[in-house]
Amino acid sequence: MSVHLVGGGGDAESDFPVFATFLSEVTAQAFTADRDEPIVAIITVGPGSAHAEELAAALGLTAEARLTVLAPGDVAALTSVSAVDGIIIGGGVTPDYLAALLPIAGEIRRQVSAGVPYLGFSAGAMIAAERALIGGWRIGGVEVTPQDVSEGLDEITLAQGIGLLDVTVDVHAAQSGSLSRLIAATEAGLIDGGLAIDENTVLVVGEGALRVLGAGSVWNVSQADGGVLVSTIGA
Repeated sequence: MSVHLVGGGGDAESDFPVFATFLSEVTAQAFTADRDEPIVAIITVGPGSAHAEELAAALGLTAEARLTVLAPGDVAALTSVSAVDGIIIGGGVTPDYLAALLPIAGEIRRQVSAGVPYLGFSAGAMIAAERALIGGWRIGGVEVTPQDVSEGLDEITLAQGIGLLDVTVDVHAAQSGSLSRLIAATEAGLIDGGLAIDENTVLVVGEGALRVLGAGSVWNVSQADGGVLVSTIGA
């Protein structure tokens, strides 16, 4: 099964192309587990349940949603991702998501290794990496990206993530200006490079070639002689 990384957005018109491949894998996993109806765990961290309900609505009528809505500072329980056919981690304040999910990262990795597909939406995509970029807007006190995407952090901050993939991920790329953060972090040597995903766009990482679906692009940033190389993987 695959890891699905969504750059945020939540445009209802884009839900089908963004979620369709994930849902097909959820259905296949439910069949393997001998379940008549697929079950998808949805975990969000932040005020209220509206975001979790929006993600559940994006699933349509094809799967049962098991919602876990955490407050900042809460820690997810192992049972929140047990006996499911898919895992969705929502969006919000990335450091809060990492603090809530890191204690059960081993169980998430085990589930994904066993065939359960993972979908990270915005913050859920950022924390999926081994070396996760969790926020910040300056390097050495110099602004490199809009403060609006800082996640409450000053200097660009990297931390141990869930560990589902070995490349650093940023989101809301074209819409928020966060692409410049990934470029600056690469140029400064904080990371070797990474992927920045546009809103209403999903990058599917699984067996075979990477796939990009939805309305936008995925920006590939890598180190190059004398600077940084930026290219796009179009949807």
